[in-house]
Amino acid sequence: MASQTTSCSSVHTVLTALVERIVSGVIRPGEGLNVPDLAKNYGVPRTPVQKALMQLEQSGLVEREPRRGIKVRHIEAGDIAELFEAVSEIESDIAALAAIRMTTTERQQLADILTEGEANRGDCVGYSDINTRFHSAIRIGGHNAVMSSILDELNLRTLPWRGAQFSVQRLRQSSSHAEHTEITEAILDRDSEAARECMRRHIASSFFTLSEILAGSHR
Repeated sequence: MASQTTSCSSVHTVLTALVERIVSGVIRPGEGLNVPDLAKNYGVPRTPVQKALMQLEQSGLVEREPRRGIKVRHIEAGDIAELFEAVSEIESDIAALAAIRMTTTERQQLADILTEGEANRGDCVGYSDINTRFHSAIRIGGHNAVMSSILDELNLRTLPWRGAQFSVQRLRQSSSHAEHTEITEAILDRDSEAARECMRRHIASSFFTLSEILAGSHR
């Protein structure tokens, strides 16, 4: 179990570092990513690096070419616009369901995560993890297995992007927390329409932040 936890931690470390460097433009489009070199640079075995690169491929940050290996894709905001549009529609509907269907225990857990987010502002890695847990709590609280499964699949492709907004643009943590507060208040008030709209605005803000980051990295 300890070995598995260490492996997950290594994957997260490599993934977070690579996403930040790619999205901010430190690693430029077209540059190759070599597994042995990355493993040496980050002081981890090759397997966590391979798993991190697989997640980057799923999110569209890198691409694999026959006989040429993995390289960083040239990414524009338009490349992820439809992806975030899909997330916005699904997750806002789930938030509306959560406002009605969350149990008392689930509502308290969501409030606790919000409080934890306030305490961890300034820690981009810690806040990114809390952000993931916040959205997961709402997804579970919607109590719709089909929609949850669809969102899970979309999250595999957006998770690296969502983490990058906090590590590259530090002010995003404050605005994100304010948006989390609005969403939580709507859910706790059992106001499904307010929860839907607050979540939709939250996802739009995330996309806008990433669009700014991408625009800056291409200058």
